[in-house]
Amino acid sequence: MDKIAVLIPCYNESKTIEKVVTDFRKKLPEAVIYVYDNNSTDGTDEIARKAGAVVRYEFQQGKGNVIRRMFAEIDAQCYVMVDGDDTYPADQVKQMVDKVLINRADMVVGDRLSSTYFEENKRPFHNFGNSIVRASINALFKNDIKDIMTGYRAFSYRFVKTFPVLSKGFEIETEMSIHAIDKNMYVENVVIEYRDRPQGSESKLNTYSDGFKVIKTIIKLFRTYRPMGFFGLISVILFLLAMVFVIPVVVTYVKTGLVPNFPTLIVCGFATIAAIQSLFAGLILQTIYQKNRQDFEMVLYRVTKEGKCDEE
Repeated sequence: MDKIAVLIPCYNESKTIEKVVTDFRKKLPEAVIYVYDNNSTDGTDEIARKAGAVVRYEFQQGKGNVIRRMFAEIDAQCYVMVDGDDTYPADQVKQMVDKVLINRADMVVGDRLSSTYFEENKRPFHNFGNSIVRASINALFKNDIKDIMTGYRAFSYRFVKTFPVLSKGFEIETEMSIHAIDKNMYVENVVIEYRDRPQGSESKLNTYSDGFKVIKTIIKLFRTYRPMGFFGLISVILFLLAMVFVIPVVVTYVKTGLVPNFPTLIVCGFATIAAIQSLFAGLILQTIYQKNRQDFEMVLYRVTKEGKCDEE
């Protein structure tokens, strides 16, 4: 088991990868630097290897696929994940590592949004999207993670080995944040400096398509991790709609003894039945979720013990 593993997922980062590897080797000389090349065509892998990184490959395209491979193959007491585009300086990495190794944090978030992100990032929709995602997740899951979508994080062994990677692309950071919140992991925030990509380096993010995927991921994870809240909300909406449309029908019936809008009455009846079904679906899934949480805690104990044995 490595003491510290720096994980760098890369796709066509030949202009920046050498500097990223060099900077992190300088700040963490005891760490092993892993670069996982994701089908680059610009020689990123050779440049990283010459800079002193251990280079491995993931042929399934997508950042989530790369992270899945990294987490499965590498054992370490502390993991540092950072992008290969040189937007995250290595200056704060020692502080992040210490929070994992000394303070026993499970995930340390490199918080860009509290420092220079909004000045450095020249894509206004990215700025707006980051703020919306942070606000929505912290509201839905009742937490205060400062930067939900940052690609600069540190993790404990037990976080990495109990995190089920489901996302294939850039939604992976959102998935990590929600997993940590839901499983009551110890999360710390470290304010980091952010700088925009250097001249000639191009972002792989698509503002609209990737933004839509992130929103879709939030909704799916809210349904999975908060089933009573998700299906309860649907139940309330259906019931209120049914009541709004059925009240005029009932009033007319009371006054005249007739039901002139019989189709409306039928639709309201079906909507009420659907509301009841949604409510009970939420109750059942909430019970299953609670059982899964109990099972997860047992897995967490086992993985924590494995990590301590490997350290010794």
